[in-house]
Amino acid sequence: QAQLVESGGGTVRAGGSLRLSCVASGGMSNYGAVGWFRQVPENDREFVAACSASGRSTHYADSVKGRFAISRDNAKNTVYLEMNSLKPEDTAVYYCAARPKVSIGITPRSWEYDYWGQGTQVTVSS
Repeated sequence: QAQLVESGGGTVRAGGSLRLSCVASGGMSNYGAVGWFRQVPENDREFVAACSASGRSTHYADSVKGRFAISRDNAKNTVYLEMNSLKPEDTAVYYCAARPKVSIGITPRSWEYDYWGQGTQVTVSS
């Protein structure tokens, strides 16, 4: 059974940094594109960033462009989200999601991701 596990969340002051990790059981190379999404209560899940199966192609939401960086290390079965210059509005539960290996391309649409982690809380204080 496919499983993604996020870690690295926590509480940080505005302007600080955090690095989230997403580890895939069975190997990250068994998945296609991987994305990070975030959600606050009563809001829809919001796209943050995604990378292709190789990690060479990336896509970011405008709200995080220039501050966040997604990277992928298939040898370590891990996708990372480096978050810098954090703002209070970045506060959310962050989810890792993966597309099947047979899928093509990267996408910001959450419904095109089949596998999801349990989420990790990120809180940015002002």
